[in-house]
Amino acid sequence: MGRKWLITDSFQVVKKRKRDSKETKKAQSLLHDTVTVQAVQDAAHPDQLETLKQFDLSWQYGPCTGITRLQRWERAQLLGLNPPAMVRELLEKHNKDPLVTYSLWHGYCL
Repeated sequence: MGRKWLITDSFQVVKKRKRDSKETKKAQSLLHDTVTVQAVQDAAHPDQLETLKQFDLSWQYGPCTGITRLQRWERAQLLGLNPPAMVRELLEKHNKDPLVTYSLWHGYCL
């Protein structure tokens, strides 16, 4: 008689990767720390985010869905609605932070 068939015979054997060397891990850690420090420096403070939230909730500047906060601010300025200058400063200072760039309803399908 031949060898008994096992359920594991139908699955492909996958070999585990060798663990990364200590040098690679240390380089990745340094890169992660640098990125984290930069992200913390670029992040807006909660009171600044609250100011932007209030800008989103102010309907006097027009609708805010489908455009960035900066686009909305510029549109309100062109229409003579006098949006707060502080909002534009925050938007330019933290332009890479998605929490700052997009309005409250950015992630929702409206």
